Amino acid sequence: MLRAIDLECIRGTRRLFDGVSFALEPGECLFVQGPNGCGKTSLLRILCGLARPERGEVHWNAEPIRAVGEQYRAALAYCGHANALKDDLTPAENLLAAAALAGEPMQRGRARSALAALGVEQLDALPVRALSAGQKRRVALARLALTERRLWILDEPLTSLDVGAAATLAGLVDAHLGRGGIAVLTSHQPIELRVEARIFAFA
Repeated sequence: MLRAIDLECIRGTRRLFDGVSFALEPGECLFVQGPNGCGKTSLLRILCGLARPERGEVHWNAEPIRAVGEQYRAALAYCGHANALKDDLTPAENLLAAAALAGEPMQRGRARSALAALGVEQLDALPVRALSAGQKRRVALARLALTERRLWILDEPLTSLDVGAAATLAGLVDAHLGRGGIAVLTSHQPIELRVEARIFAFA
């Protein structure tokens, strides 16, 4: 279970949010909504352990994430605004490198299958620098087709995606939730899931 307890976030002299609390069980998805600058990305970074709240705690399976460190990181798949791709590598080479860095090495065939799931397997002869913004985003999201991590935190995953790619992503999230996974995501665009997502809206 993922639980946020009375989170407060201050950036500079500005309080972005306070009193943020929620709990997510296996199979649940939280859709964080709000205008630009309201604190959506800051909240997700706190949930990932990439930033500390001014007050409050994030718990994973009833333990503070700062106390369970590696165990929490091993359960977490995070996709932020940046695609985190190497321009000189092909799409499959990027997936293989990311898997190796995560301590989860894989065969090239599995990486190509993940690219096929996102509709970009035909681009694997090209370096990432030659791809469009939408194609790069698909390559980055192909990591989700490879991971069995329990918690997905996705910051604006629909950025640069067309309607077909957005539907593919929704299918990946649905499958993840169906396996008992948990998801937290932000988006300015609607994402059509079979499971009804809970909404957390910043004013």
